[in-house]
Amino acid sequence: MKYNSVRPKKFLGQHFLTDLSIASRIADTVDACPGLPVLEVGPGMGVMTQFLVRKPRELKVVEIDDESVTYLRRNFPELEESIIEDDFLKMHLERTFGGRPFVLTGNYPYNISSQIFFRMLDYKELIPCCTGMIQKEVAERMAAGPGSKTYGILSVLVQAWYDVEYLFTVEPGVFNPPPKVRSAVIRLTRNTTTSLDCDEKLFRRLVKTTFNQRRKTLRNNIRPLLSQLTAERGAQPCFEQLLADPVMQKRPEQLGIEDFIALTRKLEQGL
Repeated sequence: MKYNSVRPKKFLGQHFLTDLSIASRIADTVDACPGLPVLEVGPGMGVMTQFLVRKPRELKVVEIDDESVTYLRRNFPELEESIIEDDFLKMHLERTFGGRPFVLTGNYPYNISSQIFFRMLDYKELIPCCTGMIQKEVAERMAAGPGSKTYGILSVLVQAWYDVEYLFTVEPGVFNPPPKVRSAVIRLTRNTTTSLDCDEKLFRRLVKTTFNQRRKTLRNNIRPLLSQLTAERGAQPCFEQLLADPVMQKRPEQLGIEDFIALTRKLEQGL
């Protein structure tokens, strides 16, 4: 017996998928990483959950909306001990499956999808595979290569650690309420990179700083970061050699991941 539906909440970015065939296809994306437990983010009324729960693997779901949690407890009694009422962005993911690696999936809330992937990067050693549905433009940014207008912060930071697959597009009409944008399903699989051989926190700061003013050359848009590093060190670093490098005449979208790594190393040398 199904209980009353959950009311979609705009402030939570909720758009409930109503097409069962698409829900089944998204659930099947986790099969590329067999054997691992699965954590579903934002299950809502369990349209994907009903297909995930049939798979022969451990499943947990995390939901911040108390109305959705009540619905899930009533309609998925087999998940009683596996429903986590929490904010995914604040969870200690190393505790979710006792420190074991897991697959991350979900129909992600559109208003925090980028934050979810940044959180994934913080736990990249625990998440060898991530799948799910997001805004089409975010999926395109994530999969974009150098030289593309959509290539940016998310592209570089995610692709440094994951291979990105854009699987298929989903139209607005299969949601309640229909979003104003198209959606896409993606799969991220950890690549063979174990270290960037540079200061990874500085690498992330460099990428974010340079793309904040992507129309400017690196020489101009890196200056805020240089000022911050100077203030943090309490001494006068030497960045003249870095600023004189020919790469500084380029714009950030012209640099590949290896270029950003090399630039981070040069930045470290000036400190």
